[in-house]
Amino acid sequence: MEYYNYIKSFHLIFVITWFAGLFYMPRLFVYHIEATQKPSPEKEILAKQLKLMAKRLWSIITWPSAVLATGFGVLLLILYPAWLRQGWMHVKLAFVVLLLIYHFKTHQYYMQLQRDEVTKTSNFMRLWNEGATFILFAIVFLVILKSAINWVFGIVGIVVLGVLLMLGFKIYKKKRGENFK
Repeated sequence: MEYYNYIKSFHLIFVITWFAGLFYMPRLFVYHIEATQKPSPEKEILAKQLKLMAKRLWSIITWPSAVLATGFGVLLLILYPAWLRQGWMHVKLAFVVLLLIYHFKTHQYYMQLQRDEVTKTSNFMRLWNEGATFILFAIVFLVILKSAINWVFGIVGIVVLGVLLMLGFKIYKKKRGENFK
């Protein structure tokens, strides 16, 4: 099919822009939460700007990209329904469901911060920010390796990456604390 590569290209482009939004949004949450601890008027000025940035990112890039990536993905499955009989695709779709859950939970955090409701710490949001990374690794390994078995090795890699990220986070937190003393 001549148009298959175009559909696949659009799917990939919107997956990339969707993840870009999911990577940056929790970072904005970190800044917003930390801004609430600053004195006035800095707190209000920063919160207003960060809410605007988050609104634009979420409404103009992240949500449309999620919808389009999903739509083009479904279209690819309609064109090639045989993929639905392959184990790697079942696992990939499970991770896509996990990604959608992550997206909707991120949306909840977005809505809370838009209402100036701070229910999480900036450290929580730093860790939350890594969720999309884990899902991305799993999906890319599944799509490239096209194996429901070999993805286990990818998951082991993700766990190792997670441990390294946690160590990096602890080192960053310690260094950051030292810089402010």
